Amino acid sequence: MAAADPDTGGKENSPEMTSGHVEITVMQGSILEAEAEAIVNAANSLGIMGGGVAGVIKRAAGQEVEDEARRLAPIPVGRAVATTGGRTTFRHIIHAPTMPQPAMQIPPENVAQATRAALTVAEEKGLTSLAIPGMGTGVGGVAHGEAAAQMIAVIRAHQPKTLRSVLLVDVDHAMVAAWKDELGRHGT
Repeated sequence: MAAADPDTGGKENSPEMTSGHVEITVMQGSILEAEAEAIVNAANSLGIMGGGVAGVIKRAAGQEVEDEARRLAPIPVGRAVATTGGRTTFRHIIHAPTMPQPAMQIPPENVAQATRAALTVAEEKGLTSLAIPGMGTGVGGVAHGEAAAQMIAVIRAHQPKTLRSVLLVDVDHAMVAAWKDELGRHGT
């Protein structure tokens, strides 16, 4: 495990890892503290930002972001939409559903579909950096290791146009460890 970096308030950062032309960094901490142009909300197809990471983002960004996401709904799993960043400093919040309805158990494949959709929208918006939380591991019930494997596989396979860096960030130590293990397994 990487040493805590005093410049990040004690949050752990992994060394930057390159995947094709996309740099992958893993960080322990809140997605709201990410240094990226946009962040991903592991959403549901209805655009409802209830609990978990979505709730944290909504409290920081404001009700207008959920209202905007709901106007763009339904958003099928495998697609994503971008809203403004609301009261955050992010240019966009990309809502990438892992589940059709709030609080559903999901198959691991939904994590891959949501990750791919988020990367696609980031490219459409011309973004160079994106922060993504653990997808599907809360109420979705996907094991951390399986979610990490799905996410890393999609990011590694991504052929970037504008996107240069992806920050994988979560408050959950187990998710951070799973990402690091997965990246270490592939030597990236």
